[in-house]
Amino acid sequence: MRRTEWLRHHGATAARILGVAAVYYGGAKLGLLQELVRGQVTPLWPPTGIALTALLLFGPRIWPGIALGAFLANVSLGPSLPVVLAIVAGNTLGPLLSYRLLRRAGFRVELDRLRDAVTLVFLGALTGMLVSATIGSGVLVLSGALTTGDFWPTWAVWWTGDAMGVLVITPVLLLIGAARRPRMAGIHPLRWLEAALLAAGTCTVTLLAVSSPVNLLYLVSPCLIWAAFRFQRAGAAPCALLVSTIAIVAAAGERGPFAQHDLLTNMATLQAFNGITALTALLLAAVVTERRNTHEEIRRVCAQLAEAISRLDPGAAVEQWPPPRRQKPDGGG
Repeated sequence: MRRTEWLRHHGATAARILGVAAVYYGGAKLGLLQELVRGQVTPLWPPTGIALTALLLFGPRIWPGIALGAFLANVSLGPSLPVVLAIVAGNTLGPLLSYRLLRRAGFRVELDRLRDAVTLVFLGALTGMLVSATIGSGVLVLSGALTTGDFWPTWAVWWTGDAMGVLVITPVLLLIGAARRPRMAGIHPLRWLEAALLAAGTCTVTLLAVSSPVNLLYLVSPCLIWAAFRFQRAGAAPCALLVSTIAIVAAAGERGPFAQHDLLTNMATLQAFNGITALTALLLAAVVTERRNTHEEIRRVCAQLAEAISRLDPGAAVEQWPPPRRQKPDGGG
């Protein structure tokens, strides 16, 4: 019996490791479609978000899947096997560091508190990804694949790309992981209609902003605010991913506000925009969710208090809180 349980346990772990490796590899191939430096450094690296999500959901023992996926993604890109192995080490250590920092900070995958959003931004994305960017860029310079003068531009693209992968991809994957079919089936049809209008409006506004030679990227802010207030994380995270993806495609094609500029200028504009987009979506959604949860907790405590008072003194009249809305009399204006 113990042997059967052991095999089942380790078989499930092995399946998860292989699944993480496959998803990591697929995310890497998508990210490389918009490479900007040496065919392997991109402004958005989805595998970092995939890796951190896997660690948060399955624990640190899933790290071989991250290493395997990173190896498969980089083996055809690196100039030599030692360089590839060094890059794989950096791609694995970065998410592991982010995971440790988030766990020590008491991060919750529900992202329903402001502190969770802040820790994901500053510890999970900006701090943890320093490791992968530094190791990767340094190895490319030491191997002769890049010149010394290219270190900092490559490092900047690498670091911001990895950080954007965490900021944009991780919230969406955590949202998908927490989705429940019965809960989604009970959503009112009008809410689905509003969500469709939000997605269409966000896509249209972003496309118009990146098609104009004038920098109109700030026009997407109302869409992000709409998503955060009306749908919290369920709306803010996908909208941020949609906006960032469209902006990255425009920057890679040097269109709109990204035309006629050098790589460093475009990267500064793009990643500043993506960072502000992710920050606005995550922080505002977390504030709205935390406020809603606090209100619901107050209602629950007041209901329990009213019930306790009624048990102590059944004849006492307990006022309902919050008080019900007054109905207008028939014929009232």
